[in-house]
Amino acid sequence: MSTITITATDINKLRQTTGAGMMDCRKALTETNGDFEAAIDWLRKQGQKVAAKRSDREAKEGVIIAKTSADNKVGFVVCISCETDFVSKNADFVAFAVSIADAAVANDVKSAEELNEVSINGAKVADMINDKLASIGEKIGVAKFERIEAPYVASYIHGANRMGVLVGLSAEAAEAGKDVAMQIAAMNPLAVDANSIPAETIERERAIVVDTMKADPKMAGKPDEMVAKIAEGKLNAFFKENTLLAQAFVKDGSITVEAYLKTVGNITVTEFKRVALG
Repeated sequence: MSTITITATDINKLRQTTGAGMMDCRKALTETNGDFEAAIDWLRKQGQKVAAKRSDREAKEGVIIAKTSADNKVGFVVCISCETDFVSKNADFVAFAVSIADAAVANDVKSAEELNEVSINGAKVADMINDKLASIGEKIGVAKFERIEAPYVASYIHGANRMGVLVGLSAEAAEAGKDVAMQIAAMNPLAVDANSIPAETIERERAIVVDTMKADPKMAGKPDEMVAKIAEGKLNAFFKENTLLAQAFVKDGSITVEAYLKTVGNITVTEFKRVALG
C-alpha cells in the first residue's frame, strides 16, 4: 500500500479551512491518506470545532481599534471581526485586537494583507488569527484596515470599540482633532468638502433632485432654467449636510466645522476615515 506525501501546503490549506492546529491537521491528513474532505470529517469526529464552510457565515461583530504613531503623523484603524457580541465583548478578544493594532503601528503597515504577514512575538498575525479561530469556534479576521498620514492625526474610538475614526489636520491641534473626530463619528459625512465628493455621486444626486422636481405637479410648466437653478440650491443643501467642513459644528450649531477650525488656528482637515461595525 502506497503512502501519500503530506506537504506543508496541504497542512496549511486544511488549517486555513478548518482553523484546527497544525499538528492536528497533519494527523488528519495522514489518517485519511491525504483526502481533504475526509480529513475535515476526521477532525470533526475527534470533537474538534472546525471552521468548515465558515466562510458562508457573516462576521458582523468585532472590535475596532484606532491608534496613531507616537508623533501623531500616521493613524491606523483596525477591525478584527467575529460573529457574536459575546466574543467581541470578551476582554481577551479586545486585548487580542489591540495587540494586532499595536503591531500595525509598530510596523507602519500599509494594508490588511501586509498586516496579516506581520509577526508578533515570533508568530504571524495570520497564524494567530487561525489559532484564535480554532479556540473560540467563530470566524474572525482582519475585516477592515485604514491608514492616513497628515501633519497631525487624531484618533477616536466610539461605543465600546464599535467605531473608530481617524482625522488628519493640516497642523497640530489635539483638542480640535478630538472634537472633529467626534463630529465625524456622530454625523457620518461623505467627504471633507464638496470637491472631495466623487463626480458620479454629485451627478446622481443632481439627477435625483431634477427628476423629483419634474414629477412635482407644482413644477409643471416651469422652464428648465428655473428647474436647474432650484436643483443647484438643493444640491448645495446636500453638500452642507454631507460634507464635513460645511456641517454645523456639533458643539456649537451656530458655526460650521470649517469656521470652528479657523478659530483654533486657521487649520483644516486633510483627510478622514470612519470605520463602524455592521
